Amino acid sequence: MNTSPRFNIYAPIHKALRLFMTDTLQCLSRLDLDDAQDLEAGLAQLDALLDAASCHLQHENDFIHPAIEERCSGISTRIAAEHQEHLDAIAMLRAHAAALSAEPEAAAVHRLYRQLATFIAENFEHMDAEETRHNQALWAAYGDAELQAIEGRILASIGPQEMTLWLRWMLPAFSPGERAQLIAGLPLAAQAPVLDSARSLLNDTAWTKLCRALGHAPVPGLVEA
Repeated sequence: MNTSPRFNIYAPIHKALRLFMTDTLQCLSRLDLDDAQDLEAGLAQLDALLDAASCHLQHENDFIHPAIEERCSGISTRIAAEHQEHLDAIAMLRAHAAALSAEPEAAAVHRLYRQLATFIAENFEHMDAEETRHNQALWAAYGDAELQAIEGRILASIGPQEMTLWLRWMLPAFSPGERAQLIAGLPLAAQAPVLDSARSLLNDTAWTKLCRALGHAPVPGLVEA
C-alpha cells in the first residue's frame, strides 16, 4: 500500500499567504501616524498583500476550479462564491487604506486594522476548506503528475515581479527541507539571487539549516557561488 503523501497544490502558496497576511496585520497594528515614512511603508505592504491575494484567487479560478469541475462537478461552487466576496472585501480595504493615506487618523487606522483582521480570519477558514475538501476532490480525480502539470501551468502564467513577491514570503514560511527543495528546483541561473534573498530573510540558524539541506558549507552571512 502506497502511504506517500499526495501532491498538495495548495500548501506552499497558502503558507506564504498566511505569513504575508499576519505580518501585514502586525504592521498595521503598530503604524506610527507621526512618521510619514512608516505610514507609507505600512500601506504599501497592505497594497502588495491585496494585489497578491487578488492574483492568487484568480489563479485558482483560472486553473484549479476548472480542473475540479471537469471531474467533480459542483465541488468548487462554494469556494468560487467566497472568492467574489474576497474581491469585494479587497476593494473595501483599498478604499479605506486610501482614505487613511489622505487623512491619517487613529480611528481610521484601527478600523482598517480590524477590517484586515476579519478578512484574514475568513481567508484562514477558506484556505483550510481548500486544503481539505478541494484536495480530497483533486486527489480522487487526478494523479500527482497531473496535479503537478496544473501547478506548472499556474507558474508559467506568473510574471517575474509577482514571482519575486511570492518567493519573498515563501522562503521564511517554509521548513528547511521545503526551502531547499524550492531552491534546488529552480534553474541554476536563478538559484544564486534566491539564495541571496533567503540570506536576508532568515536568521543564522535557519540559514545554516538551509545550507546543510543544499549541501553547502553553513557559513553564516555568506552565499557560496
